[in-house]
Amino acid sequence: MKCALLAGVAWSTAATASMAQTAAPAADQPESVTNIDEIVVTARRRDEALKDVPVAVSAIGAERLEETGAIDITALQQQTPNATVQIARGSNSTLISFVRGVGQQDPLWGFEPGVGLYVDDVYIARPQGAVLDIFDIERIEVLRGPQGTLYGRNTVGGAIKYVTSRMDPTEAELTLKGAYGSYNQIDLLASGSVPVTDTLRIGAAIASYDRDGYGQNLNTGAEHYNKDILAGRLSVEYQPAENVFFRLAADRVEDDSNPRHGHREVAGTGADAGVPGSVYDTRAGVGDRNSVVNEGVSLTAQVDLNDVWTVKSITAYREGDTDTVIDFDNTPRPTLDVPAIYADHQFTQEFQALFQYDRIQGVIGLFYLDGTASGAFDTIAGNLGLAIGTAGFVETESVSLFTDVNIDLTERLHLSLGGRYTSDTKKGDVFRANYLGATRTPLLGGTARPTLGAARTDYTASKDFNDFSPKVALSYDFSDAVTGYASWSSGFKSGGYDMRGDAISTPQTVNGYDPETVDSFEIGLKGSLFDRRLSFSSAAFYNEYQDQQVTTQVPVVVNGVTTGIASFVDNVGSSTIYGAEFEGALTISDNLTANVAVGYLQAEFDEFNRFNLTTRVFENIANLVVLQNAPEFTGYFGLTWRGQLAGGDLAVTPSVSFRDDYSLFEFPNPILDQKAYSLVDLSAVWTDPSDRYTVGLYGRNLTDEEYRVGGYTFPGAAFNDSQIGYYGPPRTFTASLQVKF
Repeated sequence: MKCALLAGVAWSTAATASMAQTAAPAADQPESVTNIDEIVVTARRRDEALKDVPVAVSAIGAERLEETGAIDITALQQQTPNATVQIARGSNSTLISFVRGVGQQDPLWGFEPGVGLYVDDVYIARPQGAVLDIFDIERIEVLRGPQGTLYGRNTVGGAIKYVTSRMDPTEAELTLKGAYGSYNQIDLLASGSVPVTDTLRIGAAIASYDRDGYGQNLNTGAEHYNKDILAGRLSVEYQPAENVFFRLAADRVEDDSNPRHGHREVAGTGADAGVPGSVYDTRAGVGDRNSVVNEGVSLTAQVDLNDVWTVKSITAYREGDTDTVIDFDNTPRPTLDVPAIYADHQFTQEFQALFQYDRIQGVIGLFYLDGTASGAFDTIAGNLGLAIGTAGFVETESVSLFTDVNIDLTERLHLSLGGRYTSDTKKGDVFRANYLGATRTPLLGGTARPTLGAARTDYTASKDFNDFSPKVALSYDFSDAVTGYASWSSGFKSGGYDMRGDAISTPQTVNGYDPETVDSFEIGLKGSLFDRRLSFSSAAFYNEYQDQQVTTQVPVVVNGVTTGIASFVDNVGSSTIYGAEFEGALTISDNLTANVAVGYLQAEFDEFNRFNLTTRVFENIANLVVLQNAPEFTGYFGLTWRGQLAGGDLAVTPSVSFRDDYSLFEFPNPILDQKAYSLVDLSAVWTDPSDRYTVGLYGRNLTDEEYRVGGYTFPGAAFNDSQIGYYGPPRTFTASLQVKF
């Protein structure tokens, strides 16, 4: 399998890789196939041809997403090299992203993601509710490598940009779409817009996603891995003059899917602690209620002052609430149950001044964020006869100044210079205490009772973090069709406070943890060859990852007896990450196009300092750990045949994606770590001659592969050897019908 995927690299003299969407047409090629020269992205905050951007970017358009049957943003993982884009363990709509081995798996409030997420240039600070369903979309861009200069906050791994469609300025339009599939999947979507006047347009979209569970809670009878989501978006666009544009947008997502408790991978003690026959089944007893609400509003204003200067303002407010439960022991007993609530809100303001002279183009900007993330959760440990209550908040105020300038030194040689200065102020409030009785604590509405002894943690502190992230890139147009580049860039992820920190077990937790940084060196080649029949993008990179933030939880053992759980968020040290990527599309014939994406990744810790609870000192255990979610090889290969059927256009796309072995945690675990696997998909999409009706048939994971996307491990008798796995979707089939009016 690896050999088949890597064979695609031979298509390019680059032999290494990173690219975007589809390939180049010959003169008689269908219009749906586009050349890399024509793919427009906004990776540098301005419209540019993908070929001219000295950044590793994957750009997947709406048509490609429809042809491959993508349901939500996690579909990026299959088609993007060296990327992990998954639903978080134990949740339904919390996003976990890693790019080139850099990211953050822990979605607890106060922890920053390592891959930035943007919706129409609005930064999404929290991962809850961020598994965006794909509707009303123009394209998705994945920027790989540190994007500190232009995107700043927490883009040490990269950035994902979700770009929605603009409305038709003159015509009223309405699109209705319905889908039915396996496990009683019923998806309904309505979107449209109408011009109120010559300058004012109003649009809206509403989507409902329902599906029975892949499995069952064998204890309660409830569905497990089901889907119950309602999402909507409202937009108003106003263009009083040709050079002035305003867009007001509001969105809301309600996710009432049942919580995912996972699957017990090894048997514990007791008849109710066995391993269920299906990997999608559980015996959890903590409950089946889950609610996530995420909503926001944004105002974008753009004024073209003249042929050279454009100013842009992006104002946004977002908030979210989560009420959930996770049963870590997967039994009816409260051996390790965690009910939790999260709440967050953020205000962001960004100003941009874009300029374009004959030989110099760029952007100067200011970004401001004021946000609060808060929450509370209980760790109910039945075998210990207690509950650990944790609550707190993190307030963040951030100001950044940034610029990115491209200078045409000659007609073919271009220099890109960028920099971003960030100033963060964080205030953390952390409370943690033990309570007798294996029931909910007073923090989550449980029986009122005093703490068991003094609070484990109870402090409020603040800290400032400042950083300058530079970038230098040099690109050269070898021809009108091929461009090469070399770059050095730096990424910065802010420090903070550990919301789980136990100040008695780990006194240093009150000092918080420091920022982490990534320095990335990259060379790339992109463009088209063979009379534009091959479109490709390639890159090789070398990253130095410093002051890496790692989260772990371990049992607290006193005189041989487990008395609780301690949490660490430490700047453990450093790692080295290097690799290569290739994406390309080849026009084989007038009707057949091949798409390939290959990623190669090598990652290892140079230093990993961990606090020893017994000796009370930090120890370097780099030889015992690995980087999580960093498979050595990732790949995608798809063929798309386009032809005529009943007078309409038919596109048939078989594809296979591959992920090598990877570890779910820094500490390898043979029970939970995932072996290499492949996913085989097949889709067929037919559009009638009038482009009014579209019918789609989609088969996903046709070989019914069972593969883990997350896990938890709490071994030992105190927690009934709780080792829990979370799995990706099984084999499914879906049929859809779309009608445009």
